[in-house]
Amino acid sequence: MKARYQYRFYPTDQQRLSLAQLFGCVRVVWNDALALCKSADKLPNYNQLSALLTSSKKTESRVWLNEVSSVPLQQSLRHLATAYKNFFDSHNGKRKGGKVAAPKFKKKTNNQSAEFAKSGFSLKGTQVSLSKIGLVSPIRSRELPSQPSSVTVIKDCANRYFLSFVVDVEPQNLEAINPSIGIDLGLKTFATLSDGTQVKSPDYSKSERKIRKLQRRLARQQKDSKRRHKTRIQIAKLHYQVTDTRKDFLHKLSTKIVNENQVIVLEDLNVSGLVKNRRLARAISSQGWREFRELCEAKSDKFSREFRVISRWEPTSQVCSKCDYRWGKLDLKVRTITCLSCGTTHDRDENAAKNINKVGIGHCHESKRTQRGRKTTSVADPKEASRITALLGR
Repeated sequence: MKARYQYRFYPTDQQRLSLAQLFGCVRVVWNDALALCKSADKLPNYNQLSALLTSSKKTESRVWLNEVSSVPLQQSLRHLATAYKNFFDSHNGKRKGGKVAAPKFKKKTNNQSAEFAKSGFSLKGTQVSLSKIGLVSPIRSRELPSQPSSVTVIKDCANRYFLSFVVDVEPQNLEAINPSIGIDLGLKTFATLSDGTQVKSPDYSKSERKIRKLQRRLARQQKDSKRRHKTRIQIAKLHYQVTDTRKDFLHKLSTKIVNENQVIVLEDLNVSGLVKNRRLARAISSQGWREFRELCEAKSDKFSREFRVISRWEPTSQVCSKCDYRWGKLDLKVRTITCLSCGTTHDRDENAAKNINKVGIGHCHESKRTQRGRKTTSVADPKEASRITALLGR
């Protein structure tokens, strides 16, 4: 299976100029090819675009494309052809997942990247030799497991430089401690596990307040001014600080869960519908539930684990995890419930995690227990002390 290993590096002043020229050429080739595709009656394929690139290098207006390596330019055309294929397959029903948008023109202020195939780079000890760029020294936090098939040079909006290697990794067989685990995702507590463990997410509020303050300053500054450019860089650095903190947290949590459990069960959440709540949209978006699910799924394949997702319509928070008695929907402020049937007191999130685990490993709620003669209201009344033992704030 394929994996990416990303390292940061610090180029010299001359390499910064060479990389800026390379990024500009890659961006121009992409935009020229995209403009041609939009204006053509029939979409040209990669071979036709490559031939047009070769002929455009001989013209006076594009002769400076010869000053950079041709490998990233050809890769840019391959990426454009792949982007159009994904776009058409998505709308024709041949590609799984949501709809993929059509390719867009690249901007100078966005992230910049250039991909080198095997013919455009080589490894020399701890350094990497890039064609017409020179030797760069990435800061390696871990060794590459195999020879990379390609390397991508990335410059983000905060003017940071990275090398991203694509390598082949072999699935690992590690002995699991637990047979299965159910995970209930939330806001105040990021994840509640079926074994009772509660994991809280990092606090991003301080960085988000700084971002909002700088964004108000950016809106008042003159366009294309040096001060506006400086503020834009500061905002980008704060955004990446939040992103890196979240990514580090999700990676460590997903690795721990996958290493210790043979079967990982999650609930299919309707995140796009949840973010329509204007009061909770920002908090939900900052959690990274979808990224956590993708990390667990990818690492399950790597460590030979089984990853399962149950339906979003399963009544995991409406059923007693001990006796399967169904008490109905509960208001969000109800955090602790006492079952009317068996008298067991449950924490709301822990009870949901246990039900997610039970449904994930093949256990279904018994219809006789869930459809008893006793009526249950659609929303529990907080005044019923026999059903609810504690009320906590959101």
